[in-house]
Amino acid sequence: MTRMKNALFLATTAIALLITSPAFSQERFDFDSALSYDSSVPAPASFLGYEHGEKYTFHAHILDYFEALAESSDRVTLHEYGRSHEGRRLVYAVITSVENQARIEEIRMNNLRLADASDSGAADLIEDQPLIHWMSYNVHGNEPSSSEAAMQVSYRLAAAQDEETAEMLDDLVVIIDPCINPDGRDRYTYWYTSMYSKLLNTNPDDLEHSEPWPGGRTNHYWFDLNRDWVWLVHPESQGRIKAYQRWMPQVHIDYHEQGFNSNYFTHPGTTPRNLNLPDAYDTWSEAFGKGDAEAFDEYQISYFTRERFDFYYPGYGSSYPSLMGSIGMLREQGGHSRGGRAVETNDGYVLTLRQRIFDHYLTSFAGIRTSMDNRAELLRYFRQALTPGTDPARREKAYILPDLDNQYTHKIVDMMLAHGVEVERAQESFTVPDARDYWTAEPVRTEFERGTYLIKTDQSRHLFVNTIMQRQMAIEDSIMYDMATWSAPIAYNINAAWSERDINANTISLAEAPSQSGSIQNAGASYAYVIDWKQTDAPKALAHLWKLGYNVRSIQRPFFTESDTLSRGSLIVLMGRNRDKMASSEADMEKVAQEAGVHIVGLDTGWSEEGLNPASSWSIPLKKPNVAMLVDAPFSSYTSGQLWFLFEEWTHFPINRIRITDLPRIELDKYDVLLMPGAGSGLGSHMDSSRIHMIKQWVRAGGTLIGTEGSARFLTKDRSRMTPIELAKAPKDEKEDEEPSFDPGSLDDPYVGLEVREDLEDLQNIPGSALRAFLDVTHPLAYGMPPRLYSLKFGNEALEPSVESQVVGYYHPRADSILASGYVSVKNREKLAGKAFAMVHEIGQGNVVLLHDNTQYRMFWVGPARLMQNAVMILPSM
Repeated sequence: MTRMKNALFLATTAIALLITSPAFSQERFDFDSALSYDSSVPAPASFLGYEHGEKYTFHAHILDYFEALAESSDRVTLHEYGRSHEGRRLVYAVITSVENQARIEEIRMNNLRLADASDSGAADLIEDQPLIHWMSYNVHGNEPSSSEAAMQVSYRLAAAQDEETAEMLDDLVVIIDPCINPDGRDRYTYWYTSMYSKLLNTNPDDLEHSEPWPGGRTNHYWFDLNRDWVWLVHPESQGRIKAYQRWMPQVHIDYHEQGFNSNYFTHPGTTPRNLNLPDAYDTWSEAFGKGDAEAFDEYQISYFTRERFDFYYPGYGSSYPSLMGSIGMLREQGGHSRGGRAVETNDGYVLTLRQRIFDHYLTSFAGIRTSMDNRAELLRYFRQALTPGTDPARREKAYILPDLDNQYTHKIVDMMLAHGVEVERAQESFTVPDARDYWTAEPVRTEFERGTYLIKTDQSRHLFVNTIMQRQMAIEDSIMYDMATWSAPIAYNINAAWSERDINANTISLAEAPSQSGSIQNAGASYAYVIDWKQTDAPKALAHLWKLGYNVRSIQRPFFTESDTLSRGSLIVLMGRNRDKMASSEADMEKVAQEAGVHIVGLDTGWSEEGLNPASSWSIPLKKPNVAMLVDAPFSSYTSGQLWFLFEEWTHFPINRIRITDLPRIELDKYDVLLMPGAGSGLGSHMDSSRIHMIKQWVRAGGTLIGTEGSARFLTKDRSRMTPIELAKAPKDEKEDEEPSFDPGSLDDPYVGLEVREDLEDLQNIPGSALRAFLDVTHPLAYGMPPRLYSLKFGNEALEPSVESQVVGYYHPRADSILASGYVSVKNREKLAGKAFAMVHEIGQGNVVLLHDNTQYRMFWVGPARLMQNAVMILPSM
């Protein structure tokens, strides 16, 4: 028996070595080597010094190869569109015929004319206009095969001498972005290169198939760039969208990888769909999928469609282009970070890196062929999709954004302009008879002030405008891959409105966003300077004041100056407590105002005609806190990255990232704040009773412990017993004492089949929906915030309000009013109504803060972000 097992092992090993050998892989997965190529153009293998599939290519070498293509082929030009957070170059290649290259600017401008619905003569251009076909690779750094494929695809287009390639280049302008996320790719590639075995190891349990936290998927700040196409938080996205808007392609395909046991995914996807899109989008999506299938069938490549992936969320590389009139699509190759150079799948197949590159190469050209064969029809679809009025059921005529200094309005305006949206600004006040605000959606006669922004839907970007600004998108299926709502005014917690009739107002169109420069009133003041805490960037101003060495106070009651009423939490700099700064204070305050973008008021006296004085006992000195944030597994790298970004990039306030495994050895007493990002169920295994006791004693001595999402749940009585706060319970059934019963077909029905039960369980989940909530703005945790908030809800858990702890944020107490946007089942609405999501529990001289919902999700759902900034910067001094 043992000999048989050994023989079987040796046979399996021999097969694996055969399958993964370069000769075998190259024979089956051949990159059109039979074609004739221009010998002056280097092939990837000759340039890099190794065959595709033998190793991963560093980003710098990928750039070197594309530069070599551009230098050697007159079909190729290379363009830099930005730099990553870590300074790596971001480029795209434009590849087309020599004749098209000679008039490339004319082609680009004509294409923009096609995208302009107001250009009545543009349709005549279609007959002779090449189609713009854009392919994006490697947005997730640890899905690395696509950048390798990008080089091979570009090589054929740049050097092949066959008739089909010539026809492709005549009919199309192909744009290739070889690596959207170079920071993540190099993080993965450097790690893998340092860990792989020289003897090929296909065992998925081996170290080379298990990358460490945070992994290479994300960018420098651990953000998923494939969720940032709309919000433009990061330089990678900002540069890419600027380039995208210059070209406006008709087809865009985004290349990814998934788990190594999965077969290749191609379109069409699953529901829910964005019902704002034209019906013809689905027809084209299927046509491209069939083109891939035809290529796969020829090579016996396994693939699937209509499962797992929906394109409802607009921030994907597969969904954003569709809002811009393109056929936006996704391709997913099996492999991912655990693929290595070769890995054995759960059915005994050895999946090689060579095949993963080949499969993406295959679908890249299948997509090009479909575009080539349907050039004119796709150009017509593009123009029709960007023509407003094609959806007669759409009621919204305009979205209205008041210009207030305590709101994030300017961020929406900046973002809209970056996407080519026409934004207008009122030059005088105007009235809308039936404006509908986002909180109630009820029509109310409303007067809007001069400076209000208007975004009308009668424009070419109407698909994008309605998808991003609608209060509630139509949802055909509540089981979704990502989230159920992203309505920008709700995410930014802006008091916006929309109108279902045309608005008559005196407006001007904005060519660029108004500047957000700071200002100072009464510079050179002798007594004090004050900064209203309700300004969105007031925390940044506080960080700058601390950096400059100022003693700063925060007032706990509303404060009146001659011209303003300042909100609770407003900052006060008393010159009598900063006498060493007298000579530089005027220049310092000017610098803070400009760098933070805030308005600062100087005072020459401490006398107030009413209310508190600047030096009131309610004016509390703010000590600059030393902050530690726990990172590494089991903490979410996404939430950790968001918090890091919130403080470092947005607030300009440094925090320390501490591995949770290092917690026992650090001197906790030197930190004022301990921040625990969202975490999974494994947090308990890292936090035994001794560590919990240690942290509790630290809090008792004056520390501030903050838990968010899963960490907030961990800090409840139900989990770690750190606090007496309990997780919310479902409403008690009044009939629970009666004989047990169940509704047929419900989760309580023991006879429900497995498939139905799984669907019902998914329906009980809350997939990222907006709940109406209220804040206690008299508590330091909510200083500077409005009393109403939209909280982003994932899952169906919350905190139980209790008089033992202070409730600062809670959901609407009525189940029929709790949902603002998205999807929440009736059962979950009843469970969550009136429950808390933000609570503070005092222990001795310190506080434990529980923020159950993410406060800065992807740095676009930032309406609640001040809760986190207050918890870190204000609360420790109170």
